[in-house]
Amino acid sequence: MVKLAFGSCGDSFSATSVRAYVAEFIATLLFVFAGVGSAIAYGKLTDDGALDPAGLVAIAIAHAFALFVGVAIAANISGGHLNPAVTFGLAVGGHITILTGIFYWVAQLLGSTAACFLLKFVTHGKVGTRHMMAGMNEFEGVVMEIVITFALVYTVYATAADPKKGSLGTIAPIAIGFIVGANILAAGPFSGGSMNPARSFGPAVAAGNFAGNWVYWVGPLIGGGLAGFVYGDVFIASYQPVADQDYA
Repeated sequence: MVKLAFGSCGDSFSATSVRAYVAEFIATLLFVFAGVGSAIAYGKLTDDGALDPAGLVAIAIAHAFALFVGVAIAANISGGHLNPAVTFGLAVGGHITILTGIFYWVAQLLGSTAACFLLKFVTHGKVGTRHMMAGMNEFEGVVMEIVITFALVYTVYATAADPKKGSLGTIAPIAIGFIVGANILAAGPFSGGSMNPARSFGPAVAAGNFAGNWVYWVGPLIGGGLAGFVYGDVFIASYQPVADQDYA
């Protein structure tokens, strides 16, 4: 069952929690700056030409590398979410309270917005927003984002949140980066491959254009929540202490 817990103000405003919010802000800023920056750089090098296979690969690699680093540098302080959908998915599994999760969201959205305004300043306004590609409507975009965000949050659970992860936890940041890169290769030409409301929110604020932005909230939050429910309730909740397991 869903393990959502509201939490307390004491926990959410403790010094440890505030440090976690700062870590999420910084890590999300660095991730979005590199990710959005790679798309801007591609546009500059091609005179804003259409996305080609080489450009898609370059942007996917940039996001994968940046997320790998972002998760790694924040993991010991905040858990390295960098994504409201990840935070929501972990809240569904009982790994973070709703109140603390809300402050994580605020930190992530502020980090993304700050990154995009910095990019807008240094690139003379070259910050665009995500839109559905030709041939895909918003409903199809939501479905695509549900599937790829499910894959992302499921990977987070399997490599970072699972109490049986063991030494697998040491490769969690790179596994999370890899699944994001792979999903961008698969979904980039269609829905844009966001998987992250913050990643889409920052460019929308900087560009002043929220057309279709709801797709990158609804899809990722549903996908992240489903992953949290499936892995947390079906797998983690079924674990028994070794002494209680029956091997007969």
